[in-house]
Amino acid sequence: MKQRPSPYPYWFVLPAAVVFVTLFLVPTVASFWFSMTRWDLFTAEFIGWDNYRQFFKEPFLVQGLVNTLIYAFVTSATKSVLGLLLAVLLTSGILWQGFLRSVVFFPVLVSTIGVGITFQALMHPTKGVINLALSWVGIDGPSWLSDPGLALYSVAFIDLWKGVGLATLIYIAGLAAISPDYYEAARIDGATRIQQFWRVTLPLVRPATVTVITLSLIGGLRSFDIIWATTRGGPGFSSDVLASVIYKQYQAGFYGLATAGNVILFLLIAIIILPLTWWFSSREVDL
Repeated sequence: MKQRPSPYPYWFVLPAAVVFVTLFLVPTVASFWFSMTRWDLFTAEFIGWDNYRQFFKEPFLVQGLVNTLIYAFVTSATKSVLGLLLAVLLTSGILWQGFLRSVVFFPVLVSTIGVGITFQALMHPTKGVINLALSWVGIDGPSWLSDPGLALYSVAFIDLWKGVGLATLIYIAGLAAISPDYYEAARIDGATRIQQFWRVTLPLVRPATVTVITLSLIGGLRSFDIIWATTRGGPGFSSDVLASVIYKQYQAGFYGLATAGNVILFLLIAIIILPLTWWFSSREVDL
């Protein structure tokens, strides 16, 4: 007689399932519903797709969406490239290697608000250390955080300074996992250092690259704290991203419109990250 499977193992999954349903699934479904209503803390009126239509009609909301994409891809690309270069340098046996690793990783541990306030002072157009240093070599420094054409990229630079340490750490772990035998074989074949980097290091460190790009993209798409601490989305709406736009809509009492923005941000992350993850996975299989 066939023995019925015991439900005992599923009891171990139940606590995590309850937390997942309560803290993720229910709020997500509720967000989709409230994004199609005009609601406050006590009432909700169903209005269909009106919040979404309004979102894409407002120029500053669309600009926040475009800025989000620019910010995410700029920070992700620079963290990936600079993180890999720093990791190669910090695993090459240079002097004070351990100390330099700590220095590179230290900004990751610092409060984001503290970093924002610090860089507000450093990037001040007349009193900031950066522009004062530039003036010593005859360069008239720009208004980093108050110029509409520079504000978003200045904040992206601050994000890079704070986050590149984590990317470097991930790459260091990836480089440590590469067997020295590959480099020995490449040297025997006469490969130069540059050829070893392109033919050995870059392909074999791909899992770390996937991790860095994925984490950086997700962080960039949902970034809020560093932007709010430095520019609050200004000047005007030039450095607004979706998260800061959503926050401003909540502050103004447009809860339905803000919830629609949350849903758009959720879908944007899913539309970008899921195909990217699938593509990276298929490339791994080809290897």
